[in-house]
This record gives sequence, C-alpha cells and structure tokens, in this order.
Amino acid sequence: MVSATGSLLCAALLLLAASRQAMGAPVNELRCQCLQTMAGIHLKNIQSLKVTPPGPHCTETEVIATLKNGREACLDPEAPLVQKIVKKMLKNTPK
Repeated sequence: MVSATGSLLCAALLLLAASRQAMGAPVNELRCQCLQTMAGIHLKNIQSLKVTPPGPHCTETEVIATLKNGREACLDPEAPLVQKIVKKMLKNTPK
C-alpha cells in the first residue's frame, strides 16, 4: 500500500510535468520534443529559434523558440504567424 506522503509526492510530480507540457515546453527524449504547440508568440520575446526537420526521432517539423526569459516554447510550424517569424529570423541571420 502507498503511504499518503508517497501519494502526494506522486501527485505533485504529475502536476509539475503536466504544467510544463501545458506551456508547450519541449521534452528532451528521443521522440518528438513538442507535444503541444502554440500558434504564435510576439517576435520581441524570442531570443533564438531552432527548426528541427522530420527525422527518425519525429515525423513532424518542430519549431522551438527560446524566449528572452529563458523558457522554451514549441510553435506550430503550420501557423501563418510562425512561418512569418521563421522567415524574418532567417533573414536577420548573419551569413
């Protein structure tokens, strides 16, 4: 039988994991990193952008924005606003 403390600890860990995924944060495993995506974010909040093409780890293109506050956000690569952000950031990349 599981103790009440053990049950509370398990519940807290599950809640923490669920809240992290609700934010669209990437998961660091050999699978798709983005379980949920956002349709867009304001360009001024983005520090950097990583676009990962489909591969053996994931069949989807993934767009992960690192925000200026240090958090990461998964963006929907099909969303028109995200496509504009990717184009604008690629255009501003030094060659």
